[in-house]
Amino acid sequence: MNINATLLAQAIMFWFFIWFTMKFVWPPLQKALADRQTQIAEGLAAAERGKHELELAAKHSADALRKTKEQSNELLAQAEKRAVQIVEEAKAAAKVEADKVVASARAEIDQEVQRAKQALRERVAELAVVGAQKILSKEINAAAHADMLVALKQDL
Repeated sequence: MNINATLLAQAIMFWFFIWFTMKFVWPPLQKALADRQTQIAEGLAAAERGKHELELAAKHSADALRKTKEQSNELLAQAEKRAVQIVEEAKAAAKVEADKVVASARAEIDQEVQRAKQALRERVAELAVVGAQKILSKEINAAAHADMLVALKQDL
């Protein structure tokens, strides 16, 4: 009977050990496992959120880069237009200045022509007076007068 009493005592001790484990050891283990499971789930969710945010950030950076390229292209186009406009304005200003110089030169040439005409008139008048004096100072002779008129024509 010793085996039966020992077996019964061992069975009671085993049930007491199971009850003690279920009452005092098992709940903290269950809680630790549940906490760890929650922590792992939160970590995985955070990783998914991080992955999603990374994709969004990549998309935003690509959009920002595209917008920046568009803006730089617009600025380049505006700068080129402005450069062409400045060149055209400079050409127009140079043409206006050239026209002024040409007009001034033409006015100066006209003045010189007028002065030359005036000097020529004065010289012709002097020659006419000199010729008239020569004609009047000599005797009246048709042949002599013809010679003087020929000389007068050559002077003109």
